[in-house]
Amino acid sequence: MYQPGVLRRRPNSWAPWAVASVVTAVLLALAVTIGLVYFLAYGQKIHYYQTSFQIPSVAYDPELSVEQSKRRTDLKEEVSDEIDGIFLRSSLNHHYIKSHVANFRPSNDGLKADVLFKFKFPSNKADTLKGQAGNVLHKKLRSTPSFLKIDNSLPYLRDCGVGMEYPTMARIADGQTASKANWPWQASLQVEGIHFCGASLISAEWLLTAAHCFDTYKNPKLWTVSFGTTLSPPLMRRKVQSVMVHENYAAHRHEDDIAVIKLSTPVLFSEDVHRVCLPDATFKVLPKRKVFVTGWGALKASGPFPNSLQQVEVEVISNDVCNQVPVYGGAVASGMICAGFLTGKRDACE
Repeated sequence: MYQPGVLRRRPNSWAPWAVASVVTAVLLALAVTIGLVYFLAYGQKIHYYQTSFQIPSVAYDPELSVEQSKRRTDLKEEVSDEIDGIFLRSSLNHHYIKSHVANFRPSNDGLKADVLFKFKFPSNKADTLKGQAGNVLHKKLRSTPSFLKIDNSLPYLRDCGVGMEYPTMARIADGQTASKANWPWQASLQVEGIHFCGASLISAEWLLTAAHCFDTYKNPKLWTVSFGTTLSPPLMRRKVQSVMVHENYAAHRHEDDIAVIKLSTPVLFSEDVHRVCLPDATFKVLPKRKVFVTGWGALKASGPFPNSLQQVEVEVISNDVCNQVPVYGGAVASGMICAGFLTGKRDACE
């Protein structure tokens, strides 16, 4: 019997270019996914932390504040060796890089050492490993004999306000040139490349400064920010995205004279550039406390700006004293800090 042929549909087939496109897209997606997972899990980033130790067995000696003195150098090496040994014999030995003693200062119980730690952590584990680092240090110093003791008066392993060196004064106006290791949060606010105001880095993309800096130039596009201790050449430079001035700023009274700046591009923290700590709302600066003023202010009246960052140590003066008629005659409000010397020895300007 004759049977007509059955017309069979040919299976759909993709053109070679379509197959190639799909394969390429899949491979690209896999590459991006694998790369992202690798970055989150294994991308290493440098982290800096600071803490302070008590050294009860050592009495403070002014020689310990003299850079390059033998006693200071020997004690710094002894402290670093002790800390290196703790971390290199711990589970964090692959993350720990080094320690650096920034400063020795007197205390009621012998001596205090301010120490900076440098670690390299995976980007997604920084907080966890920071906690582990604190636990390792705390447990080791508690359980084994050591000349170092935990200083419980300060937050443990701070990741802000850390300078590689503590500023030393060898006698702005009548100050001295600052080391780049002292003030890594210091920035210069500039208009058309000319220094105008100082600022402090408080996060990777925000800075704190004075509101009066923007009395004349209000457009953020006119401003740039440079980092490092020299105005020229700067260590790095950023454009300004926005400026926020305190809503209660009163220019004629200089009250609430504060503003924050957002950078167009965040900075990458390093030994030379990172953020300062912000104090708690209840923090008070007590009279007679020594503090530092830093900036590129003129060294004499009507003089040019110095190219290198200057620092000067001054003393906090009570507002009651500053508001006396011969001094500022009531011009210092409760939200201000008065500092300097009534005899005019050193100041932020002349």
